[in-house]
Amino acid sequence: MASYLECEKSILNAYKSAVWRRFVRGIRVYRLIDPGDKIAVCISGGKDSMLMAKCLQLLQRHWPIEFGLEFIVMDPGYAPENRLLIEKNAQTLGIPVKIFESDVFAAMESMQAACFMCARMRRGVLYKLAREAGCNKIALGHHFDDVIETTLMSVFYGGEFKTMMPKLRSTSFPDMEVIRPMYLVKEADIKAWAAANGMSFLRCACRVTWENEQEDTEVSSRQQMKLLIERFREINPNIDGNIFASAQNVNLDTILGYQSTRKGTRVSFLDEY
Repeated sequence: MASYLECEKSILNAYKSAVWRRFVRGIRVYRLIDPGDKIAVCISGGKDSMLMAKCLQLLQRHWPIEFGLEFIVMDPGYAPENRLLIEKNAQTLGIPVKIFESDVFAAMESMQAACFMCARMRRGVLYKLAREAGCNKIALGHHFDDVIETTLMSVFYGGEFKTMMPKLRSTSFPDMEVIRPMYLVKEADIKAWAAANGMSFLRCACRVTWENEQEDTEVSSRQQMKLLIERFREINPNIDGNIFASAQNVNLDTILGYQSTRKGTRVSFLDEY
């Protein structure tokens, strides 16, 4: 396993193009960080959020503007070995994490709630922790593949076209903003970086998910999208970029209608026909 200095060197050298430049580009293009920000870097223990934390730590050293970071790990009820892995990886990467305990997993298991409910409850706890730490932004580790998978899931399962935004204001916490610094970084490159440094990271530690994986039960909707996109790549190697670009090249003159959840409005093409 590499040291934190070797991990940093790999980001700035071997993975400069695939990871670092894409990471910095996402920060710049979507204006994710402003002077004086204090950002709660939310670390789940997975490869995505851990690499995000390391990149933000590096950016803080080299970026021309000043901003603060709080590295937050919310333990929703991890098994001891999973928590130990998070602590070990944070130490290896030189990330000064603060771990807070909650009972989210136990609450969700007793309610037999769906994954999205668990994610929503965890997000609420993170907002509270970030506010208590004096932060005005929360950084999440969603990457490029999460974005294009979400776009397709909205079409295939939701009957609407929408995507995962690089930043958004919280409706429940108006003074907080969510940012996604890994927005342009591809999952394959995150995996390659982790493998090159001899590191293994936590996957979803929910007992329900773990049991499903052991029993090889029903494939999740997101996993179905991963498999579908992989098949599309065999036909068109540029499929990833095309799906991503479609969310910023919407032609309002050639769609049947659109809506704004924020404004509470809906428009039909017949309104201006």
